[in-house]
Amino acid sequence: MENTIAVIFDMDGVICHTNPYHSKAFREFFAKRDLSPTDEEFAQHMFGKSNSYILSHFLQREVVGEEFKQLEDEKESLFRTIYEPHIEPIGGLLEFIGDLKNNGVKTGVATSAPYANLELIITKLDLRKQMESILASEDVKKHKPDPEVYLTSARNLGVEPKQCVVFEDSYSGVSAALNAGMKVVGVLTSHTREELPPCNLYIENYNEMSFAKVKELF
Repeated sequence: MENTIAVIFDMDGVICHTNPYHSKAFREFFAKRDLSPTDEEFAQHMFGKSNSYILSHFLQREVVGEEFKQLEDEKESLFRTIYEPHIEPIGGLLEFIGDLKNNGVKTGVATSAPYANLELIITKLDLRKQMESILASEDVKKHKPDPEVYLTSARNLGVEPKQCVVFEDSYSGVSAALNAGMKVVGVLTSHTREELPPCNLYIENYNEMSFAKVKELF
């Protein structure tokens, strides 16, 4: 088991390029409340952040309990409606996952998104049977950059953190993986490499990725 490699994927911006559709959903959500965040504000305070943080930041007050659940459900329902006709994986992803599985790599998904979003995407892409661990926001108490979701993923996969490679696209996500003691590949869909903490490797998509390149990280 010590030689086993595990690869853990974030979802938004890593499995699918969902961030433009999250932006559309949040714009519609905030417009109903006479708010109009800028692109810069979204980049700084939305991508890779939990809904709890996003809602509290833009509404400029703490949003908790039943109100949080209702507002999150409203926004995420908007997102799923907007995004469902457009679901597609980032280039080369499915072939890359196939290569990993053919070489005995354990794989998982660890996202800050709610489970309903995860369910929509992994069902449409037929990824469930490929993943030995699937975690969403409901499965953790502390969100990224806290390492909880990645440490829990490692336990689910039966490996040590040092055996894991995480694919992440956001500052908080990369930080969470580093805080967990894992290797990190920065997926440059939402940020430049200069905007992320130092990663072991950076990619634009998965067209050049392979099991061999993952193995080289160890």
